[in-house]
Amino acid sequence: MRGRLNLFQAAMLRWRASYPYNAVHVAELPGPFDEARLSGAIDGHLAELGLGALVLDEKARRFEYAGAPAHFPLPVLVAHGNALPVLEQEMERQLNEPFGGESPFQPLRFFAVANGGSFHLGVAYDHFIAGGDSMVALLKGIAARYAGTLPAPCTPPTLYPPSYARLFAKNAIPFYLGQYLLPGMLLRARRAFRPRYPHGESKYNAFTSVELPRELYAAVVRTARQWGVTLNDLLLAMLLCSLSPEVKERLTAKRRKEIAIASVINIRQEVAPGTEQAFGQFLSSFLVSHPVPPGATLEAIARDVHAQTRRVKRRKLYLQTLYLLACGGLAWRFMTPEQHKQMYAKNYPVWAGMTTLNVESIWDEGPGDAPVLHYLRAGSTGPFAPLVMTPASVGECLHVGVSYRTSAFRREDIDRITECLTSCARRLAA
Repeated sequence: MRGRLNLFQAAMLRWRASYPYNAVHVAELPGPFDEARLSGAIDGHLAELGLGALVLDEKARRFEYAGAPAHFPLPVLVAHGNALPVLEQEMERQLNEPFGGESPFQPLRFFAVANGGSFHLGVAYDHFIAGGDSMVALLKGIAARYAGTLPAPCTPPTLYPPSYARLFAKNAIPFYLGQYLLPGMLLRARRAFRPRYPHGESKYNAFTSVELPRELYAAVVRTARQWGVTLNDLLLAMLLCSLSPEVKERLTAKRRKEIAIASVINIRQEVAPGTEQAFGQFLSSFLVSHPVPPGATLEAIARDVHAQTRRVKRRKLYLQTLYLLACGGLAWRFMTPEQHKQMYAKNYPVWAGMTTLNVESIWDEGPGDAPVLHYLRAGSTGPFAPLVMTPASVGECLHVGVSYRTSAFRREDIDRITECLTSCARRLAA
């Protein structure tokens, strides 16, 4: 087969073996909804790109696209007034509906929500096939084709980008030096308080969302600039503060007193030349942890987080995450299902994962002309985190998707966390 999965993709295949590991993107597009035209745009665009049925050899970590089908089903939901409840319900359903089966299979599912003067185009996908940036580009292409502004012929992206072998070869010295820091990284993980699952064994992913409107999002961006931290650093600090009231037991723990969050990053530009327009996934992650002591200010926590993320980026410690994923993959085959469940809880005890995406910059870079009004994302919690937040910035607003394991959180818990997150932004805007 023509493509080889990279280390992060291979890990996702292991995660989806026990429960669907999907992601969902939804773009709100202006103008009247024409079901036949949108369906034709989807079919035509994916046929031109060569996306569709996927042949997968999990043991060999090989894959190949077998060509797009003649037609992708397009279920249409109708919203009367506020479309958000309909969207959240459908995104939750798509998160929990598996892909796969006998090879070849379709790793993409589309849906639409009609709502007056605008409509929503959604895509759910088997997450190992692509990262969020590739899906934004895909939806932009469909939207431009629907609007009649996509240049013809469209240059298809590379469907079989290189794996991470070149990445490690190019960064051999940082990777080698980073090996000396591995014990410290593992020790820091041992200081993190383990997530709890008080509501049973279910791996079901519930979904909701929260929006930071223009004035609040502007205050967050402005504050990050004033404090000399990145937007992602500040969002991580806000999430740490929001989780803190939910994890009070750590304050009396003997050793595990910190809250840990996994920050997922896109390393597309570092993998190999020619991957700029490739359709695929180029992800890694790193751990951020903090004790969030009583009385700590958001600024102090954000600066501490920034010091951690700066060190990770400078020393390229996300390479060590990939190395640990590879080691975990070797051990995985010799472990029992019960040991699989305990593996991340013991060695990578994170309460949440966060992956930010600047949708507008990716959307604007794509060919054609098609405005996007709003954008919402959802990602699976997987086996390692009971909560995942997926911020997406469009225009002057930030839309944050919130996926959570129902065995770890109730809806009222999530409402408190999201309200605390919004309160942090309000205090910055005051």
